[in-house]
Amino acid sequence: MIAGMPSTAAELSSLATALDDLTRRVTAHADTAHAAKDDETARELFAIERALTTANRRLARLAKALARR
Repeated sequence: MIAGMPSTAAELSSLATALDDLTRRVTAHADTAHAAKDDETARELFAIERALTTANRRLARLAKALARR
């Protein structure tokens, strides 16, 4: 194990949790925009949601991989 890796993995896990919260908040705004028929805003926010979800999955995978080292 490389010195400092557990704390790095823990920090990445914490960041993944924060990113998950941010994703939920963006989704709420996207749903509100969709309900208000603001299609352009909703479309952009849903695209951001997808990007954040992908980033969160990648971050979580990296944190797991580092934790196993």
